[in-house]
Amino acid sequence: MRRYLKKFLPDHEAIRANPWLRPFQSSLFHPRLWHLNRHSAAGAVAIGLFCGLIPGPLQMIGAAIGALVFRVNLPLGLLVTLYTNPFTIVPLYLLAYQLGRLLIGDNTGFVAPPEFGATSFGNWTDAMRIWMLGVSMPLGVGLVTLACALSLVGYLATRVAWRIYLVHAWRRRQRRC
Repeated sequence: MRRYLKKFLPDHEAIRANPWLRPFQSSLFHPRLWHLNRHSAAGAVAIGLFCGLIPGPLQMIGAAIGALVFRVNLPLGLLVTLYTNPFTIVPLYLLAYQLGRLLIGDNTGFVAPPEFGATSFGNWTDAMRIWMLGVSMPLGVGLVTLACALSLVGYLATRVAWRIYLVHAWRRRQRRC
């Protein structure tokens, strides 16, 4: 499993040669950030899944900070954040919104955003602000809950998959002997 994953991850020297990363070399080259085992892989998957739901372009920054803090595999944590993309982000955010509504007990149903009106831009911005404030609580609660659930499931699934792989490899070696 380790050899398969290493094909997709950058090597140590490519990172060391990058001039943009020189100021961070003291913390970026900690051995645990680059070592790939079942503990670091499971932690990296959990961090990547959690940070993948962070809005905007801050996903990879959050995953990098999480990998540095928890000392798990940095490249894998960054790679896992890519599950959110333009095709998946809308369904994930709608799921988070519905989950948040369920958790806070909001029974109003989905409220559509106000239609854009070029002639009355001021009225539209006020209506949009009110709509965003109404959506923010269920969406925020849902995003945190969904991120925690995804990271827990990802962590456990990675640990189980790695364990199954190890048992299978061990049995294969035992049959050869």
